[in-house]
Amino acid sequence: MTALGLIACGSVSTAPPPAPGASWTGSPVVATRFGAVQGQEDADQTWVWKAIPFACPPVGGLRWRAPQDPAPWAGVRRMASFANECTQFSAVFAGSIQGSEDCLYLNVWRPRDAETGLPVYVWIHGGGNSTGAPSLVREFYGNRIAARSRVVFVALAYRLGPFGWFTLPALRDGTSPEDASGNYGTLDLVQRLRWIQQNIEAFGGDPRRVTLTGESAGGINVLSLLISPPAKGLFQGAISESGGALTRSVEEADASANGVLRRLLVKTGRARSLQQAAEMAQAMSAAEIRDFLRSRSDREILSQYRILAFGNIDFPNILRDGAVIPADGYGALTTGVYPNRVPLILGSNADELKLFLRFATHLTPGSELYQAVSRYGTERWAVSAVDGPARRLVSHADQPPVYAYSLRWGTVEPDGTSVLPGFWGRDLGTFHSLDIPFFLGHDTLPGLFHLFLFTNANAPGRKALSADIMRYTAAFARTGDPNPGDDSLPRWEPWSGTPGGPRRIVFDAGPGQAHISMSGDELTDRQVMAAAGSELSEPLRSEVLEFLRASPLPSGVH
Repeated sequence: MTALGLIACGSVSTAPPPAPGASWTGSPVVATRFGAVQGQEDADQTWVWKAIPFACPPVGGLRWRAPQDPAPWAGVRRMASFANECTQFSAVFAGSIQGSEDCLYLNVWRPRDAETGLPVYVWIHGGGNSTGAPSLVREFYGNRIAARSRVVFVALAYRLGPFGWFTLPALRDGTSPEDASGNYGTLDLVQRLRWIQQNIEAFGGDPRRVTLTGESAGGINVLSLLISPPAKGLFQGAISESGGALTRSVEEADASANGVLRRLLVKTGRARSLQQAAEMAQAMSAAEIRDFLRSRSDREILSQYRILAFGNIDFPNILRDGAVIPADGYGALTTGVYPNRVPLILGSNADELKLFLRFATHLTPGSELYQAVSRYGTERWAVSAVDGPARRLVSHADQPPVYAYSLRWGTVEPDGTSVLPGFWGRDLGTFHSLDIPFFLGHDTLPGLFHLFLFTNANAPGRKALSADIMRYTAAFARTGDPNPGDDSLPRWEPWSGTPGGPRRIVFDAGPGQAHISMSGDELTDRQVMAAAGSELSEPLRSEVLEFLRASPLPSGVH
């Protein structure tokens, strides 16, 4: 993109900035700092504003650069549909690429009334940081939680795959620390949080009560923003659902990106072999590499990656660059040198791995190997998502309370029964992503899952549990404490650092009612691996340990 393009995006313009948005008036026409937007009526007595730009399209010369403010617009922006998803492989049609690099937009829901000062609930979708979109399925929409929890709900897209996390020495040459970070998807999330601070009062939200939430890769991204200096002070609470404390090195990212560069040189006919491409890349100047990579289409670049389950790719993301993410990564939680000390909820599901084992491997559902891999692999997931971060965080006296949960609705009980029909308790149980309808209030699941799993028989308990979970999270968004302040729900105790103290709340339900209780269970990775080694007999033990050692988390979910 030319310098003119950069000026149009506002980052180097000498024009005065637009006036701040006004306070909420109850009108669906809202004035943001960049221009007015028109909302529309949505379900559950809510307003929705679709496809609001929070950054300039990261195309051309803005590819692999920190996000820039959007260009101001005149008149009222009226969008009846959601924006493009970011460039990604299709989860349904193998090998097909969909979406666009012009994807940095957000959606806002709020109750259709005059109340102001509402808590702000910020949602980051999952998808391995390589697939997904805030409007991918109705289960991600914010109308239910906005209405029931009395919040302003904000969901956004962020750059995915190699457009969100990618680095090479040539891209780092002579630029700013943020532009050189390689963490462009992370910076998109920071940009969105800045946008909220500047604009959310115009929608009736309170910028001093922003709760950052996400599931799967969204939960991983939530945890990364705890340790990210550019995100300091931009949110006051956080919820990470089935996330994990995961980062990669710049050296790993360089190696991956160099492979992409070499393959593109061959694909475009500039080199006859990968060996020749490596020699050619070695001789190219930094400017030549930048120009070459930015001249390739998003489809050409993404097609250089191997597709995994559900359209994901395995690539280095959330990089320990030393500017956006500390050079020691989550070592910051051990040293206590991390910028965002906020109340936190960490959680995981009782059968996380079964979604991936059931649909993406050769394991026989229900077999002894299937169940053992799921059990110990899911426990390792819980260590990364909950126990490990919680243990380190609560060791610091100035860390606000950390709350933890385990969702168990659907898992097989000790007596062999499950609230899920037929064999689905055995094959899926409380699988990865099942928490989303419980937290966001949509009593549905994507596609055929809804027909198979959500039945009339399990509806009363399921709906009661969702209502209770939403009451906890609504209280957390308001005050930083998930307890509503009365005796209507079991008390959710914060994670205790003392032996035998409370650790996590267990969310479960039978066919007719919710079952919620506190647990003192806590795991370490060493304990999980030792248990797998001592509790299993050969040859099962060796097969399970081989899987666990090869894959701390399933590929494509990191």
